[in-house]
Amino acid sequence: MDSSTPMKLDHPADAPTAPVETGLRRSMGPRHLIMIAMGGVIGSGLFLSSGYTISQAGPLGAVIAYLVGAFVVYLVMACLGELAIAYPVSGAFHIYASRSIGPATGFTTAWLYWLCWAVAIGSEFTASGLLMQRWFPGVEVWVWCLVFAAMLFGFNALSSKFFGESEFWFSIVKVGAIIALIIFGGAALFGIHPLSDADHHPFLFENFNTSGGLFPNGFSGVLVTALAVFYAFSGSELIGVAAGETKDPARSIPKAMRSTVIRLLIFFVGAIAVIAATVPYDQVGLDESPFVTVFSSVGIPFAADIMNFVIITALLSAGNSGLFSCARMLYSLADEGHAPKALKRVTRRGIPLLALAVSMVGGLASLVSSVAAPETVYLALVSIAGFAVVGVWMSIAASHFFHRRAFIRNGGRVADLAYRAPFFPVVPILAFVLCLVSLVGIASDPAQVAALYFGIPFVVACYVFFHFRYGRAVR
Repeated sequence: MDSSTPMKLDHPADAPTAPVETGLRRSMGPRHLIMIAMGGVIGSGLFLSSGYTISQAGPLGAVIAYLVGAFVVYLVMACLGELAIAYPVSGAFHIYASRSIGPATGFTTAWLYWLCWAVAIGSEFTASGLLMQRWFPGVEVWVWCLVFAAMLFGFNALSSKFFGESEFWFSIVKVGAIIALIIFGGAALFGIHPLSDADHHPFLFENFNTSGGLFPNGFSGVLVTALAVFYAFSGSELIGVAAGETKDPARSIPKAMRSTVIRLLIFFVGAIAVIAATVPYDQVGLDESPFVTVFSSVGIPFAADIMNFVIITALLSAGNSGLFSCARMLYSLADEGHAPKALKRVTRRGIPLLALAVSMVGGLASLVSSVAAPETVYLALVSIAGFAVVGVWMSIAASHFFHRRAFIRNGGRVADLAYRAPFFPVVPILAFVLCLVSLVGIASDPAQVAALYFGIPFVVACYVFFHFRYGRAVR
């Protein structure tokens, strides 16, 4: 694909869209897409950090914050569905922005997202190694990091279908833990907890009526928490990254998108509601995973060991999805001529092996920086990564807005689209505005403002580099 032709939307409205040959294999179906997205989203943010959300917003406020987050995910996924079918190529965020907005924006989006997941990979390895010390205290953390890195590299290097299968089973473990929490925790709230020895267990939503009222820290606590919740839902956009390796994108992508949104709504909001109703908001998440607290309160034996295994699985699942995403972003950049051509080479199984290896090196470099320079280099990387998630969502919304407008201007009929986002242009505009509000809100939070300090200069640097390196060729 030639980056000098950023708008390829002038095909006749009645012409079928030909499949894009990328050199990758279309071997994944809807169930793989759903679990890849679920795998990217369901991680330590739910299993470890959800207690912090509840303590800041209060029980009812946390549920409201996650409902708002799920709504934003729906808006972004609606935009993503239409774009992913229009451009069914791997690493598609780059393509969406390049074709619909401009190649410089596509270039910046790709590097933002690559760095986001490269940092995440290093973080997942480190956290997994630390958790393994519960069972193997004599083994150094770095040993486990190398073991997990080799394992995930192997999953991704064999074939995209093998990656999809591994992510499917990783996600099954996490989803199973969430379903168990909702069932057993929910039953206990109705007074059914035969394994528990506790004299008293909260009944229904009595914990929601706190000593400070429904919003013990004020409604501002809900607003600040809602900003962080956006990050908790990041990873749902991985459906777009895998679009180029999906069988029958016009059917698989909308199906996966709808299922993902519904499942995230049920799992996230359901789990948060059960946790908030079971554990007092001023005690949750202070010394252990809120999942462990709930399972222990209903009498599940070996709750701590079970959840340690689940959380390690969740971290490796997120790292697995992140490595896949990183490799496809580099492949996409090389395909556009905005990265070394060697990164475009694929194996006989359709795997961009060099792009995969470079991404793994980036993840290991992030891991090293988290130990060697946590207050400088790693802080900058983590801040940019957090900034990147919302930035990519904004790019998806803006790309959809300009894509649909250009499609109609060039004679296309909306009725002919295989999938169309509803309520255009309200959906992309609302998604963009809500994401922008979250970035503006970060400026008032001392704990998150570093994302702007590092994120904005990184974006500017990408645009400047693109202008001097590729600007003449684009013109």
